[in-house]
Amino acid sequence: MRKISKGVLAIFLVLSAWVVKAQNAEEIAAKSPIEQLFEGMKKSDSAMVRQAFAPSGRLETVLKDKNGVVSVKNTGLSQFFANIGSQPAGALDERLMGMELKIDGEIATAWTPYEFWFKGQFIHRGVNAFQLVKLAEGWKIWSIIDTRRK
Repeated sequence: MRKISKGVLAIFLVLSAWVVKAQNAEEIAAKSPIEQLFEGMKKSDSAMVRQAFAPSGRLETVLKDKNGVVSVKNTGLSQFFANIGSQPAGALDERLMGMELKIDGEIATAWTPYEFWFKGQFIHRGVNAFQLVKLAEGWKIWSIIDTRRK
């Protein structure tokens, strides 16, 4: 009985290690387009940023005006890519303060508090909420909605 218990325990430990390794590989893959986005922004490489997104991706920002009225602004991807490409390398520096990632099959959500710096000056902070999808070519950003505050 004791040998069977040790054998079962050994199999359980091997399978557990395999599951953890598989989860880690998938987490790394799902985080990749987010990391690519910010690296591309820092390099002002709009082609690199474009590759991080699904073709029909979306960018939205939650804004609050001086009267406290909340609205959501949609930014077209082509405008976003053009803005990135027009900046000198190093001007755009979005610094993630952490990342919480949840994956289920072919979708993932990432919550990333951040600070945004432009040409070495702090501009704002907030949170990005990423929706990612695993397509044939790998994980891509489907949408980002963010908040911005001083």
